[in-house]
Amino acid sequence: MGHTTTTTDAATTDEYVVKAGDTLSAIAAAINTNADKLAVANNLANKNLIHVGQILKVTEAAAKPAAPTTYTVKAGDTLSDIAKTTGVSQATLASLNNITNPNLIAVGQVLKLTGSAAPATTPTQTAAQTSAQPQARSYTAPKSYSAPRTTTSYTSSASGSEAAAKAAIAQRESGGSYSARNGQYIGKYQLTNSYLHGDYSAANQERVADQYVSSRYGSWSKALAHSNAYGWY
Repeated sequence: MGHTTTTTDAATTDEYVVKAGDTLSAIAAAINTNADKLAVANNLANKNLIHVGQILKVTEAAAKPAAPTTYTVKAGDTLSDIAKTTGVSQATLASLNNITNPNLIAVGQVLKLTGSAAPATTPTQTAAQTSAQPQARSYTAPKSYSAPRTTTSYTSSASGSEAAAKAAIAQRESGGSYSARNGQYIGKYQLTNSYLHGDYSAANQERVADQYVSSRYGSWSKALAHSNAYGWY
């Protein structure tokens, strides 16, 4: 049986001495390249013709590993440390990964090392939140607004079954608490700031809730029926 090359001999030295039974393809495989590259590095006219004792250059033909394109943040990492390790500047890392605070990176976060800058992102609802809330209450933060107004008094026109339906929805949405918060949803009826306009007073919450239900459902009873069917109103 012929002798075959060993990975250690070919992969850890600059040169390799051909042994009996060697083939160029076996030697190439040992250094993670191919026979064509090895033949070019050694000016071999015929890659199938090598002889025992022949000295081959292997470092010139060895395949260079591809430069990494991402880096996964590990415990204790800082952005400046990652910049030194990868050779990518801290400013470039921040730009590529849309990092606004260089002191805030998370373990397990995958950072891009190449490519174009990441687009700016804005907070979004989770899938569960999206399915649990109606489109009519989607929230877009106002660009600016002055100090919140405060509504001091309001008397709801809901009475009887309408008042009961309104109370049932309030209990389901917030436990009847004017101060309840759930992400962007605020107060007793879980309305957004775009509806409340910064006025979170009890009177304004009651007033806006009546307006919202009137325009969307026509009555609190219909709103409750929708809530019973879908879990939101």
